[in-house]
Amino acid sequence: MPLITGKHLPRRRFLRGMGVTVALPFLDSFIPAGRSTTRTATAQSLKDPTRLVCIENVHGAAGSTAYGAANHLWAPAETGHAFDLTPGALQPLEPFRDALTIISDTDVRPAEAVTPPEIGGDHFRSSATFLTQSHPKQTESSDVRSGVSIDQLYAQRFGQDTPIPSMQLCIENVDQAGGCAYGYSCVYTDTISWASATEPLPMIRDPRLAFDQLFGAGGTKEARAERREAQRSVLDFITNEVAALKSDLDPTDRRRMDRYLEDIREVERRIQRVEARNLGGESRALPGAPAGVPDSFDEHVKLMFDLQALAFETDMTRVFSFKLSRDATGRVFPESGIDRGFHPSSHHGGREGNIEDFAQINRYHVSLIPYFLEKLQRLQEGDGTLLDKTMVIYGSPMGDPNVHNHKRCPLFVVGGANGKLAGNLHVKAAPGTPMANAMLDLIHRLGIDDLDRFGDSTGTLSLSV
Repeated sequence: MPLITGKHLPRRRFLRGMGVTVALPFLDSFIPAGRSTTRTATAQSLKDPTRLVCIENVHGAAGSTAYGAANHLWAPAETGHAFDLTPGALQPLEPFRDALTIISDTDVRPAEAVTPPEIGGDHFRSSATFLTQSHPKQTESSDVRSGVSIDQLYAQRFGQDTPIPSMQLCIENVDQAGGCAYGYSCVYTDTISWASATEPLPMIRDPRLAFDQLFGAGGTKEARAERREAQRSVLDFITNEVAALKSDLDPTDRRRMDRYLEDIREVERRIQRVEARNLGGESRALPGAPAGVPDSFDEHVKLMFDLQALAFETDMTRVFSFKLSRDATGRVFPESGIDRGFHPSSHHGGREGNIEDFAQINRYHVSLIPYFLEKLQRLQEGDGTLLDKTMVIYGSPMGDPNVHNHKRCPLFVVGGANGKLAGNLHVKAAPGTPMANAMLDLIHRLGIDDLDRFGDSTGTLSLSV
């Protein structure tokens, strides 16, 4: 219990020093003294906006093929609650099935060609459709057009009272300029977040840049470089403030602060190790990538998830978009057990063995999500966990990548969304149902219930039974 002093800490408090700004995690000391901890925490929990993470992976899924659908290589055979995840790529999510909502067989028609010049350009417009469900304008110039993405709809409504309204992260190289192919600007493949129909948002690939944005690490570029050169931690600059704060906290809050500060330091150490390794002179698997970017896909993704968890814990931002891959990437994922590149593997030629191999890559990608979910589940805030308060959307705007179609596209949601999603549910859409119908239902569950249409929606696909 907090000390009954007649005072309490403001939720939006920062520890500052020499360009460093470190927000506080949720503490019991935020609750006014003399009030019921449970009642007040519950009230705060209920009014807290949901945290939102939108994750896109390219190239669809093996389960979107006829063979894959028949063998349940993505979605399970059963709908409703009693489904078996064992055969498919979603099996790694079994420990979180009570927070899992699977949405199968929806289509992303806006990613399809509508005029003859657009035919063949599916890879170069797909990402722009995932969170907007809008058809991109074919152009190689700056007059790009798509739609407002779901993450930005939410950030504009519920992210304006946080220090950072939203953050956009990615894993692959997305700093290409000009035209890519088939008459499409590279910006369509470089981002999934659109603040308006004509305003795509840049994505951060380097964990160091994301860390510095979250913790204001060094007020100037020179100060940041000097701190990194000296291998100093951001925590070194707030030592006195930390000590003063902890003297006013009860033992439970002091333990929370110690754990939180150690989490920050551990992420920082890992980034420093990556930078030291990549600046050591040895050849890299990702030549030309920033020093802070790990060559390991697995390590990179987990670092980005750690940063998202820290940001949610401190309420620095409530909205992330996270792009795991870039269309037509040939990257190999050794951890998946498949030694062919992602794009070549996606062109399976309809051969069953190749489809099974592609399913193995899908399964590997999904297997990284529980790492993030476990972190959210361990973080208590008021009467619930951050997983209870988060909506994680994962999917792809492509279906069967071998033929570049956009039918039966993979999509699932994890998290309680502040009680708006019950979980342990598989909803199978009727043939031809737009993915936008499911997105519109999610938008309403996020609290934007005055939006009647999203993208090419024809109504809502209810994610309740």
